[in-house]
Amino acid sequence: MNVLFFGPNGSGKGTQGAILKDKYNLPHVESGAIFRTNIKGGTELGMKAKAYIDKGDLVPDDITIPMILSRLQEADCKNGWLLDGFPRNKNQAVMLHEALKTAGMSLDIVVEIYLDREIAKNRIMGRRLCANDNNHPNNIFIDAIKPNGDKCRVCGGELSSRADDQDETAIDKRHSIYYDDKTGTLAAAYYFRDLAKNDASMKYITLEGSAPMPEVTAELISKI
Repeated sequence: MNVLFFGPNGSGKGTQGAILKDKYNLPHVESGAIFRTNIKGGTELGMKAKAYIDKGDLVPDDITIPMILSRLQEADCKNGWLLDGFPRNKNQAVMLHEALKTAGMSLDIVVEIYLDREIAKNRIMGRRLCANDNNHPNNIFIDAIKPNGDKCRVCGGELSSRADDQDETAIDKRHSIYYDDKTGTLAAAYYFRDLAKNDASMKYITLEGSAPMPEVTAELISKI
């Protein structure tokens, strides 16, 4: 089962992706990790990518996509994979689709977690970290995991927030790319949605990200 995952920062995409990964034993393929692996390994594509990264430039798609395709063809992906973090725009979606077809690889399921932009922003800015355990869920904007004042709802520990979670400019910049349904990441998702309408072998699943996490999980599993 080959799965492509879309969702804005704050939608719970990482949580749902991890659940899917564990349930179906799928390797989680993430574009950033692929760059790091190729650069560390000194591959030809990795060195080409590093030259752009060192200059602060974006790595061209004709380097990025072959790296991703190579990763999807590794032994641990033979029974399926979960691709996350790519494509980020419509042009990349078209190129990825063509590359998969050329390589004889299918895309079985595309998952889109929908979440209103303002809710997504609030979720990011509402995250709080427990001094005792960062995995204790606390968010001032989510009733189910709202902390007890300024104390962790799980253990009573002191809470703090990450600086980047409070950077509205950075959050808005990331979300502007994601929510652009003409050329951005949503446009990439909708490209696959339109393909699925005429391709019975591809399933496009839309989930409402504002629902409680267990409900989103249950819906996701039921639709696969």
